[in-house]
Amino acid sequence: MKTAIVFSDTHGNIRALKKLDEIFKETDYIFHLGDYSADFIEIKNKYPQKCFSVPGNCDLRSGDGFIIIDGVKIFYTHGHDYGVKQSLTKLYFKAKEVGANVVLYGHTHMADVTVTDNIKFINPGAMRYGTCTYAYLVIAGGKCYEKIVELF
Repeated sequence: MKTAIVFSDTHGNIRALKKLDEIFKETDYIFHLGDYSADFIEIKNKYPQKCFSVPGNCDLRSGDGFIIIDGVKIFYTHGHDYGVKQSLTKLYFKAKEVGANVVLYGHTHMADVTVTDNIKFINPGAMRYGTCTYAYLVIAGGKCYEKIVELF
């Protein structure tokens, strides 16, 4: 069994990230899905072996990642290159192309879990001021279980 914390769109809200330090210590993987990736530098320096990140549109770059955890193929991206504010169609086709079981994405600032053709799309929401949400994942036996958590 492996665990992961996934967050996106921090937009400078370092205070929220500091509240998650105990979870960072205990979890196996930490994902930052872009927008203010500089917010992730301290965490990445503290836990380099378990940190994965991609830039977002506010970082003025693009990028995707792919990892296999306990038999689960995970594709992760910010989402802006796939038009996720309009639909998940482009992201769906990318997931099919790379053979992903789970897709992690951000950009919309709205937490969501959608399953299409046995592909699970997880958006942790945003770690911005106001409602801060992240996703906590448990990956075991080739399956991924998620919980969207509201920080405050």
